[in-house]
Amino acid sequence: MSLAAPFPVEGLLTERLVLQAASRHHASALQRYSLDNRTHFKRWEPARPDEFYSLHAVESRLAAAEQDMAAASALYLMLLTRHDGTLIGCCNFTNIVRGVFQACHLGFSLGHAFEGSGFMHEALTAAIAYTFDTVGLHRIMANHRPENERSGRLLARLGFEREGFAHSYLKIDGQWADHVLTSLINPAERAVA
Repeated sequence: MSLAAPFPVEGLLTERLVLQAASRHHASALQRYSLDNRTHFKRWEPARPDEFYSLHAVESRLAAAEQDMAAASALYLMLLTRHDGTLIGCCNFTNIVRGVFQACHLGFSLGHAFEGSGFMHEALTAAIAYTFDTVGLHRIMANHRPENERSGRLLARLGFEREGFAHSYLKIDGQWADHVLTSLINPAERAVA
């Protein structure tokens, strides 16, 4: 991967997690994670055909993620527990734009069995610090559906500020859905008024 610096081979370590750059060796674990959470994620994701959950399709998505990371246009992270290496979630920083923008979009998911335990806050705290300090971005944008109060609270706790509201923003579960638009500015680069 050639972002601002190579992603650590051992991953990013937190108290309970290892955040590893996504690769094809995660295919079986990611397939299992996706199948185990298919119903749980349905209301927050685009409609998925059955083929989406095949091992071949998962491997293809991971190969594309590896290419995006090599091109420095994204960072895809797998969230694994430190005690047994179980894949419990994912976060990604996509659409990385350099030049005068220096920004990206954040997406994340956590398995239903692990919600409410602070895992995503722990993971995103480390991943956001890496994205600002090492990748060198200025702004991270994250959008969520208004009814997804859990994600809204998490983003607010991480310091994301509401910047707008987009009607019919993304087609989720077969329907166009409104989204709240938020962003987080790198604290080291926040403009002084």
